Amino acid sequence: MTTSPPFTVQRLSWLRWSCTTALGLSMWCAGAALAFDAQGHRGARGLAPENTLAGIEQALSIGVTTLEFDVVLSAEGVPVVSHDTAPNPDITRDASGQWLQARGKPFNQLSLAEISALDVGRINPSSRYARDFSNQSPADGERIPTLASVFERIKRLGASHVRFNIELKLHPLRPADSPEPEAFVRAVMAVINSHGMGSRTTLQSFDWRVLKAGQSIAPHLPLSFLSAQLPRFNTLADGAWTTGLKLADFDDAPGMVAAAGGKLWSPHFSDLSQATLSRARGLNLRVIPWTVNDISDMARLIDWGVDGLITDYPDRLRAVMQERGMVLPPAVSTPVKSARAAAPAQQPEPVRFGVAPDIR
Repeated sequence: MTTSPPFTVQRLSWLRWSCTTALGLSMWCAGAALAFDAQGHRGARGLAPENTLAGIEQALSIGVTTLEFDVVLSAEGVPVVSHDTAPNPDITRDASGQWLQARGKPFNQLSLAEISALDVGRINPSSRYARDFSNQSPADGERIPTLASVFERIKRLGASHVRFNIELKLHPLRPADSPEPEAFVRAVMAVINSHGMGSRTTLQSFDWRVLKAGQSIAPHLPLSFLSAQLPRFNTLADGAWTTGLKLADFDDAPGMVAAAGGKLWSPHFSDLSQATLSRARGLNLRVIPWTVNDISDMARLIDWGVDGLITDYPDRLRAVMQERGMVLPPAVSTPVKSARAAAPAQQPEPVRFGVAPDIR
């Protein structure tokens, strides 16, 4: 079966798109074009350094509907783009070019100047992470961008169609590593509003305290309820991640999301079955699984009728969509990358055993 389900055209009709030209109206704003949300995870993590301007440009050059990336706050309260709440030694070199030997101080204890000195343009070749993403092309010299700089780059590139799915990184069991949820949401919303990106942005989090704050602070903004039911990472079991809600008190995960006021559910793709997808549909939930990297999984989930997919490999997703005759998001012309991407890596250091890669 290679055709899209008949209800595909209904997907993502909630997206608010701005079409300012006749060309944009005819090519991109037709209802069919909004049928499926192809999201580049951390930009395009499988192909370029994660959560960097280089990675974002890589995703845009392939063509995505939405850029998915993460934010934390600096010591000054400025939103910066990072998946981890502290510098990750698997992808971070200090100002002297040396790999970090351990997690650094939390970002909320580092100034913007300290953060900007870090190089996140390459994976440490001695890490397990490097083996997981062996196809990633380095871009030495890439820095951790501010959220504002991401928006500025998007405007400069003229990518007026692209949306943003911004994950606020908060860990309920590490309160010292993160700001208070309300302060976090207000800081991020200040940047979103100042750049006029409110109509193009979704906020998401595993920590549903953020989403509860978002419901109050920015009720107009779509919110995505992230979840995981994995052996080593289960956010629905004990209430720590979900404002006290526990899966045992509900029929299933979709029922739990609906009870929290959710409209968009983003489960780990392995947690999703046709039955739970049907249940989510019955509760009027939109469903966009994360992080789907295998082509067969992409094809299966698309054929089930999910509203979109989050992937480290937007090129693979685009190929699956094309095979099914789906409308493809436009590719964006980006500057030619400099030769620094071909620079030799630092000499490998001994492999650090016992550190599991973070899949979130």
